[in-house]
Amino acid sequence: MTTLKIILASTRPGSIGPAIGSFVADRARSQGRFDRIEVLDLAEIALPFLDEPHHPRLGKYTKPHTFAWSRAVDEADAFVMLVPEYNGGFPAALKNALDYLHAEWREKPLGVVTYGGGAGGGAGARSMLLPVSTALGLVTTEHGVSIGGAPKLVVDGEFLATTAIERATGDMLNELADLDADLGPRRAAVLAAS
Repeated sequence: MTTLKIILASTRPGSIGPAIGSFVADRARSQGRFDRIEVLDLAEIALPFLDEPHHPRLGKYTKPHTFAWSRAVDEADAFVMLVPEYNGGFPAALKNALDYLHAEWREKPLGVVTYGGGAGGGAGARSMLLPVSTALGLVTTEHGVSIGGAPKLVVDGEFLATTAIERATGDMLNELADLDADLGPRRAAVLAAS
């Protein structure tokens, strides 16, 4: 059974992230390439700034919130990170959430959906996220989704995707599922060896 987790990176009150996340989750369900799809909202998870005494690489967690976050990430086979652009980068809450863990991210595929109010659609957030996700061992899809003018596309809490956004999201999700099919056996071999 394959599990896709969609991580909403904005913790800002009134964020449009949940509306866009619902669209991505619905699109993934309609494609039928993942058995289970779950949305992880960092605003609800509310991790404190990294407060573990040991390096995440050691996996020697001491806090209940870290154990819960570790389980949530570890059980995923693939991720989509839904990332707003703040001042040319991605939100501190996402960096914090990534930094909490280490092995849980390795050899898992990642699709990135960025959004912003301007025409760039969050391209700066994606460019700053990629070195971090690569360092953690995530394998990012070539296809990504950039949503410019995103606030205007959310009406009464519903994200109204354009045809181009629909197509880009479908391409990203298909590539994500293909990557998962390739990486899954590698993850299984690593687990069997440990």
